[in-house]
Amino acid sequence: MPGREALPSTLKRSPKKAQDTWVKTHDSAVETYGEGRRAHQTAYAALKHSYEKVGDHWEEKEGGKKGPSDSQAARGANRKPTKTAGGVDASASKEHLYELAQKLDIKGRSSMNKQELVKALQKANTKETAKARKK
Repeated sequence: MPGREALPSTLKRSPKKAQDTWVKTHDSAVETYGEGRRAHQTAYAALKHSYEKVGDHWEEKEGGKKGPSDSQAARGANRKPTKTAGGVDASASKEHLYELAQKLDIKGRSSMNKQELVKALQKANTKETAKARKK
């Protein structure tokens, strides 16, 4: 299935450049690996180098900063999968994560450490995405 038809709902609510990144990578991965989970994972890995999930959509990383969003993405392919940060840029500064938490109105953010902010952002993103899908 072409990437445009397989585009996840969170990307449909995201900038065209993010959509194009996902689609181009997905289509290339389908040619290499075939249709399925691996093509989707490859597309998300490429997306996470320049974008992070904020609520129900993807936004370009602060200051155009590029690079892997979590330890799994940094390790590359052909390794045993580990838990990801679900689109949250876990390598971002605590200040940036705090700003995102403010944007999403996460309660108790001022007393959270970096790891707690990442988990709270993941939870908020999942909630916002579910809410947007119901519309």
